[in-house]
Amino acid sequence: MAFEQATIAIVKSQEFGALRAAIERTFAAEQVESFLKKLEQRSMRVRNFDGVLADGLLNEASAKAIYEALPVSDQAQIREFYLTRLEAVSEPLRHKYKQVYRYS
Repeated sequence: MAFEQATIAIVKSQEFGALRAAIERTFAAEQVESFLKKLEQRSMRVRNFDGVLADGLLNEASAKAIYEALPVSDQAQIREFYLTRLEAVSEPLRHKYKQVYRYS
């Protein structure tokens, strides 16, 4: 039997969509290296989603406020989407910014 992730309904779809679009823009091929370079300059890990929000590093000026206005279930799904996108970055870029991608 294969694992199938449960579907959880989005409560605030407009805000969720805006944040998802900001994450998509951040991890777009033409933007992702700039994002990783900013993280490297701040000695921040890419998996530190709270830090990314606090430093305003997503391509959305009000990303932190939008995130905080979401219910916990929507926040969890945005975090999961962010983590999925950072894992999809090309291997050469992940290697170039290996300090940013380190776990510890």
